[in-house]
Amino acid sequence: MAQERVRNGLDAVIDAYKKDVDVTLIRENLRLSPEERLRKLMALQRFAAEVQRAGREARQAK
Repeated sequence: MAQERVRNGLDAVIDAYKKDVDVTLIRENLRLSPEERLRKLMALQRFAAEVQRAGREARQAK
């Protein structure tokens, strides 16, 4: 009985988040090979580092 309530509670939480998940992005990513996924991740990391660097430089320029 208690386990069923927990499961129902979890289902409600999962359902609340499902509306915010873009399944097309998941499918698109799963079509890629593991190597392609890693390459995309590495490119994203490089981009994030560049944005951080640019932000630091902009703050220092003030």
